[in-house]
Amino acid sequence: MVKSVHTDAYAAIIAALVRARRTRGITQTALGRRLGKPQSFVSEIETRERRLDILEFYAVARALGVDPRTLFAEVTRDVPDDVAI
Repeated sequence: MVKSVHTDAYAAIIAALVRARRTRGITQTALGRRLGKPQSFVSEIETRERRLDILEFYAVARALGVDPRTLFAEVTRDVPDDVAI
């Protein structure tokens, strides 16, 4: 079975976060600072080396200045109907 960090669904989630960060002109380093984490923490999420849980998703969205519910709604539009976990 494929690990969920390597699925199209997970890629859609991470792509939405990366888009939100870049659209706002926030670097990985700046986002890391806002989260109280090193830049490598953000990089590992964005390169899918580290799996993001729902609370981290919420914290990242807030740190980006995005309503987490709005961002999650955007993500769910891009997630395929059959999601492997």
